[in-house]
Amino acid sequence: MTDQMDWAAVLRCPRCMRGALSLQRAGWICADCSAGYPVLGEIPWLFAEPQSMLSQWRGRLQLLLQSLEREARILRTELAASALGARTRARLEALAAAHEEHAKHLTQLLAPLGLAATATGYETHLALRTRLPSDQGLTNYYVNVHRDWAWGQAENEASLELIRLAAASHEDWGRTLVLGAGAGRLAYDVHMQCAPRLTVALDFNPLLLFVARDVTGGATLPMYEFPIAPRRLADHAVLRSLCAPQPVRAGFHLVAADALRPPFAAEAFDTVVTPWLIDIVNIDFPRLAARVNALLRPGGAWINFGSLAFAEGERALRLSFEETVEVVTQTGFSDPTIVERSIPYMASPASRHARLETVVAWCARKQGAPAVMPEVDVLPEWLVTSDRPVPQLEAFKVQAAATRIHAFLMALIDGRRSVRDMARMLVEQRLIAPEDAEPAVRKFLTRMYEDSRRAGR
Repeated sequence: MTDQMDWAAVLRCPRCMRGALSLQRAGWICADCSAGYPVLGEIPWLFAEPQSMLSQWRGRLQLLLQSLEREARILRTELAASALGARTRARLEALAAAHEEHAKHLTQLLAPLGLAATATGYETHLALRTRLPSDQGLTNYYVNVHRDWAWGQAENEASLELIRLAAASHEDWGRTLVLGAGAGRLAYDVHMQCAPRLTVALDFNPLLLFVARDVTGGATLPMYEFPIAPRRLADHAVLRSLCAPQPVRAGFHLVAADALRPPFAAEAFDTVVTPWLIDIVNIDFPRLAARVNALLRPGGAWINFGSLAFAEGERALRLSFEETVEVVTQTGFSDPTIVERSIPYMASPASRHARLETVVAWCARKQGAPAVMPEVDVLPEWLVTSDRPVPQLEAFKVQAAATRIHAFLMALIDGRRSVRDMARMLVEQRLIAPEDAEPAVRKFLTRMYEDSRRAGR
């Protein structure tokens, strides 16, 4: 079977979860429901709501570029307005130039998103909450691109060695899926050194995927690193050259998709790798384990790698190591082979944050199906399409009332009114009880003031 036939065979429509996909001139098309999925920068865009997700990433990119422009402007304002020492001036000048150049690199790299299609302002993005939670931004895992393709050789080698130790009895990697592949180094190393005939590297972040596309294709990519804890003055902004040891061999595919709604056929893979994923995704671990099970053929191997730090959500779901292993065996897998080791973690030569991380790798065989396969959440039709009425959900009503009050308060800020004046007007509008008015206004303005200081205003 050729590589392209093998690749197409594993794909299924992420919307209906049934139909096979075929690549046509307009993109990947579902044979059952006729849903279409574009190819952006050579990468299939296989989200259940592809246009909605494209719009969200465009918004996040525009906000990021506006933030970089704003940061450069603030830096240059400080340079012009202050009596600075020579070293401070050099640092601020270097940072301003780096932010401006970084914006150009990102604009070029992420051009397939079609940024010209939007012209929304910075304030509008903030108001519409384009700035999504920290685990869903363009740059939240940005340091990974430098670890993967610039200075992380020791960590990359240790990671692959640990995985191979855990999977020592797994001789045929066959069709391999890496869920949450990030900038792609682990998927690349697995493909080059473990000999799967097909490797699919899935992530939802286009910045990471486009970096992976370029470097695995043999390109050298210039990208700035901005360490959190720079070692020296020159380390505040470092231009790195990202590159792979050699171009990836045939059979390696990148896909933009949701790891919790993967666009693949049931039992399509011989191996599923979950690197640094299971304790950060927005789903409880038993449900995630069941979904991994569904992707594997009988006898296939689930290889997990990373730390175990279930720190969010309900307390009962913040699992210990022993509970995690127990869940694996309760969702259709064998007792896992487990290897633990301390390895270098984000050891940038420009940062003081380098450390050792104790990580765990396991390899578990699929022995049967889980007792219960969880339903896959999907957005309602009124969000997917643009012509359906938006329902008056109770949560929307509450938020609308709060927004009206916030907008009213912000409109009262004119440089003359005091906290007491504003509180009195809220009472006159019957928006709040007299005894609550002044404390509420003061709390609201305090939060706004603190937010503005954190944003550097």
